[in-house]
Amino acid sequence: MVNIKITNFYYLIAGVLAILFAITHAWNGQSTVLPTLNIEVISLSTQTIFTYVWHIITAENLVFGIAFIFMSFQTDQSKIRFTAWLIVTILIVRLMVILGVTAVLDVVGLKDTLIDSIAIVIYVVLIILGTRMKKKQL
Repeated sequence: MVNIKITNFYYLIAGVLAILFAITHAWNGQSTVLPTLNIEVISLSTQTIFTYVWHIITAENLVFGIAFIFMSFQTDQSKIRFTAWLIVTILIVRLMVILGVTAVLDVVGLKDTLIDSIAIVIYVVLIILGTRMKKKQL
């Protein structure tokens, strides 16, 4: 029998959250956001571009989730710390783009980014807590 032990619960929680984010992002896109593009004033090529750009984030969240779940089982956390920090950087840049573009194009719409912003901040905090675990905590 294989004895698999979770060595970093922060990464496990971050991984599960990322997969949930991927599912809800895809669902929200397909059920709410993308159908509004099916109007005659937007060309099919523009609709296609918007759809794949939307789902790039879905796929990215899924990959991050799978990576963090695998990382949660690694015994030598120092070998994967760089990956965690790289993902944190990507998430912070993502949040800056969301807030920056919204502030420039529709400053009133910033309030609509609150839930996404909180989710990203919680996600980042969990990852950072995971990177700070000491070897004896594992």
